[in-house]
Amino acid sequence: MILKCKEHQCRWHRRKEARPEEILDAALDLFTEKGFNATRMVDVAKQAGVSKGTLYLYFESKELLLQELVRTMISPMVDEAEEVINQFQGNSAELLDTMVTGWWESFWHNKLSAIPKLIVSEAGNFPDLAEFYVDTIVKRVRGLFEKIIQQGISAGEFNPVNHKEAARLLMAPVIQASIWKFSLKPFDDDFDEKSYIKLHLSIFLNGLKRDEKNAK
Repeated sequence: MILKCKEHQCRWHRRKEARPEEILDAALDLFTEKGFNATRMVDVAKQAGVSKGTLYLYFESKELLLQELVRTMISPMVDEAEEVINQFQGNSAELLDTMVTGWWESFWHNKLSAIPKLIVSEAGNFPDLAEFYVDTIVKRVRGLFEKIIQQGISAGEFNPVNHKEAARLLMAPVIQASIWKFSLKPFDDDFDEKSYIKLHLSIFLNGLKRDEKNAK
């Protein structure tokens, strides 16, 4: 007798190995749904439609899976942001608006937006992962904003503030909203994310803008 099964039940019959991208996508879905700590490698293999042995050929641990998600899916977004900065024609305020709005629009509705919450929630249990994420993503992004703010200060466009602290203030509401989306949203009042980010940028840039009257 030849057993038959539905497509979603026997994906592993159709191919012996899935591409790493498919495994990573399956891992992200499970990390988001079940949490990083609760997800087992066997769960990832099943979700991806491969054997556990095949999974371990690509990734030796959950930690390496999450690191590869960051390295192959989020780092390229930072690379693109750097390219935008290098080619941008305009003042520093316009560049900050472009950067934050662009990052928000590409990240908010993307499954990858679950990763900051995953990292924060598991930082105590997996400190090496947290350190990897901070070094690979957080410091790079913050460094881009620090550079833009410093350029605005040097050009006389912004008030002479501490550009490192200002970059942290700029990022904080964006990170908070991303974490909220995957933690407190089911229990809280919803909000219009576009209005939220627009208001944040307006308040931040108005506070940063150089006041010529007080500058004299």
